[in-house]
Amino acid sequence: MNNQDFTTVFLVDQTPEEVFKSINRVSAWWTDDLEGNSQHVNDEFTVHFGEIHVSTQKVVEVIPDKKVVWLVTDSNLNFIKDKQEWTNTKISFDISTHDNKTQLHFTHFGLNPEVECYNSCSKGWDYYLKGSLFKLLTEGKGTPGL
Repeated sequence: MNNQDFTTVFLVDQTPEEVFKSINRVSAWWTDDLEGNSQHVNDEFTVHFGEIHVSTQKVVEVIPDKKVVWLVTDSNLNFIKDKQEWTNTKISFDISTHDNKTQLHFTHFGLNPEVECYNSCSKGWDYYLKGSLFKLLTEGKGTPGL
């Protein structure tokens, strides 16, 4: 069985510092319905997508301009049987340079083809990362919460 965690990678012309700052502006690209803080280690924030998805993340690792890692401490995904499926998973943003561009390597550890939400959630991450976060970086404005 394939137990590969969901991963996506993209390149932008912006600096690692700009990418790092944009990732930490969660309400500018993921959802503007956010409570809490998302910039420093031990910050906690809760995101709301109506009643469909509510999850709380704790920032567990920050290496400026290189890496951000969140631990999902609570989740309520109302569109699947195991509503807590994201709880205790980790979300990682790794930033590096590649051919004079900045590469963002995203992994949601625990989101793999074996879990019910994989298809819907991987499509959601693709939208928010390659769509909204990418637009925030390249055009100055993301499309959070759609």
